[in-house]
Amino acid sequence: MNITIFGAAGDVGTRIVDEALARGHEVAGVVRDKVQFDKLSTKVRCVVADASDPEQVRRAAHGQDLIISAVRPPEGEEDAMISLTRALLDGAAVAGVRILLVGGAARLLLPDGGGETVLSAADFLPASIVAIARASQAQYELCLGETRAAWTYLSPPGMLEPGERTGRYRLGADTLLVDEGGVSRISMEDLAVAMLDEAEAPKHVRRAFTVGY
Repeated sequence: MNITIFGAAGDVGTRIVDEALARGHEVAGVVRDKVQFDKLSTKVRCVVADASDPEQVRRAAHGQDLIISAVRPPEGEEDAMISLTRALLDGAAVAGVRILLVGGAARLLLPDGGGETVLSAADFLPASIVAIARASQAQYELCLGETRAAWTYLSPPGMLEPGERTGRYRLGADTLLVDEGGVSRISMEDLAVAMLDEAEAPKHVRRAFTVGY
């Protein structure tokens, strides 16, 4: 496939790029400034584009089979997630290209069956990440209202950190996945595996899913 990846130079984006290349896909890596080209593999076709501009998204997606978005606004600008997502969805819809988004865990129900989500449960989240969690919830709700673009929303588990690529993970839908010790986690490398599995064999078109160990 020919895949355009927005946020290609970020922590998650670089791992998605690496996974896509390892599977033999052609990758266009989109960044906001050409100084970030150094962070991308020489096998990547480097593109400068603004993900907040639907027309630039459309141009970057033209002729491609798929868009993957791993964009994340900087700290203090969390609300930009909504406008970024709107532009990405608009650009994908006009281009007629399927889009997969790395979202947030805010929407996920806690596994205790009490009906609270990661965002709504009192004192569940550290204060430092409440703003991005709220923005991620708004991002997900924006996707739910999108009927033109063929979107997929991937919610990571509670902990998403650099680590090992094991190639294994569990699939979930709307509930936070936890391991035998009650920890919700996955490596960025295995999140990339899950994203490329969805890219190659779509199971969640206009739906959200989650992964974890």
